[in-house]
Amino acid sequence: MDSGGTMTLAFEFEALQALADPNAVFDGARQWTEYVGVLSDEPTYVVTNFTRKRRLRQDFFSGPRGVDESLDNVRDQFDTDRHVFIGTSEDDRETAERHGWEYLSIEEAAEFAEWELGEDEEEDPFEAETRDDWP
Repeated sequence: MDSGGTMTLAFEFEALQALADPNAVFDGARQWTEYVGVLSDEPTYVVTNFTRKRRLRQDFFSGPRGVDESLDNVRDQFDTDRHVFIGTSEDDRETAERHGWEYLSIEEAAEFAEWELGEDEEEDPFEAETRDDWP
């Protein structure tokens, strides 16, 4: 994916979860973006746990704010030529456009950037193992 200048790239949390290897995506995106992060309406601890377990280094995240407020805050804080929001729904598209961000669905972004999407029912590799020999 060519940025055409400097770019801030934001993933909606569900879009990030759809990726087979979010860490590889973040590492690769750093080659052609200035800033990359995650925005979500989920509680902060949910996003933090996900990103920490996968060792994702975010330049920004929504924290206690929702996506709507965060898009404005990130845009104000990170002055780049382009601001691109990657999401999963028509609501995400409308939200991005309402705040002056470009929008790509995770499928479009994955195709352009050659990212691999994960399986819908993918097992969490960081989830604790269960044992059948326990009472």
